[in-house]
Amino acid sequence: MTQLRIRPAQASDCSTLTDISFQAKRHWKYPDEYMELWKEELTITAAYIANNTVFVGELEGEPVGFYSLAEMKDDLKVGTILIEKGVWLDHMFIYPKHIGKRIGTEFTAHMKSYLAGKKVDAVLIFVDPNAEGFYGKVGAKFRRDSDSSIPGRTIPVYELAIT
Repeated sequence: MTQLRIRPAQASDCSTLTDISFQAKRHWKYPDEYMELWKEELTITAAYIANNTVFVGELEGEPVGFYSLAEMKDDLKVGTILIEKGVWLDHMFIYPKHIGKRIGTEFTAHMKSYLAGKKVDAVLIFVDPNAEGFYGKVGAKFRRDSDSSIPGRTIPVYELAIT
């Protein structure tokens, strides 16, 4: 496989990153009503890129996925959902045709190196249930279940040690 190049996202990447988000989420066959609920969350804007840490993975110059980090300065309660103070892996999405090619593992290694340089001890993650196996393989540990943006559903929260 060609080597993955990881670079900071630019405002001009918005539409591509949004396409990756939606295609990756649709890969898991979520119903249209869930996709509609997640529309704002999955849409990557220039403001989102400016206000968060976003990295794009490319193979042969073409984006194949991205991940983003968001820092919460304080605990935040959104409805019944608690978003704790700390650094969160906000998104990690890969075009479905590239899933299983170790891109997520390379993103995780890159993220850990980046955060170690920032003296961050751990990253928190709301884990899509379809990705629990992946996060377990890269060393993330289950922390708790959280209410979800989908009424009546919960989502697991994991923590990944950086050092």
